[in-house]
Amino acid sequence: MFSIEALKMMLYALPGIILGFSFHEFAHAFTAYKLGDDTAKNQGRLTLDPVAHIDPVGFIMLLLVHFGWAKPVPVNTRNFKYPKRDDMLVSIAGPISNFLIAILLAGIIKLFIVFNVPDNFFVQTIATVIGLGVVVNIGLGIFNLLPIPPLDGSHLLFNLLPPKYSYKLMEYSNVIMIIMLVLLFTGVLGGIIGPAIEWGVGLVYGIYGIM
Repeated sequence: MFSIEALKMMLYALPGIILGFSFHEFAHAFTAYKLGDDTAKNQGRLTLDPVAHIDPVGFIMLLLVHFGWAKPVPVNTRNFKYPKRDDMLVSIAGPISNFLIAILLAGIIKLFIVFNVPDNFFVQTIATVIGLGVVVNIGLGIFNLLPIPPLDGSHLLFNLLPPKYSYKLMEYSNVIMIIMLVLLFTGVLGGIIGPAIEWGVGLVYGIYGIM
């Protein structure tokens, strides 16, 4: 059962979630377009409009178990000059965008400190929303780098492995995805990724000397 405090934190996290999903998928679409594939553009995915990117199930999962996903951006690797390399660049673009957003948001927190912004309810609320945005985007970036289909990390792994191994893994993609969902709901995956997210958040704040 949700407490009022948990519901409040969920609402505070929404802007960071929407921002993270939108830029993550836009980064995929934009990179693919620049590398010669206009599939995403033709399907209306070369946009920052969150409506075009948010997957209802993935969005709810993020709210419930703190890990989720957006609609995968369609990519046709046959349009790339260097399919393997370009597919990897498209895949890594999403997580990188999340890390960059986290760095920018942490920079805003630093500005609050530098300019000694008055501490009141409004400022505390804004700071909480921004702080959760940092955590959410670090989490999205790290989660999507997991080498589990259909996450971005799986594309990196498939392109790095010899064909016979990558094809074998692809055969079991659905099974692996079901296992991932079970691990998500049971909290096992969160227990594994949690420390990595904490480290990432600390690293981002450390850039600005915020402890």
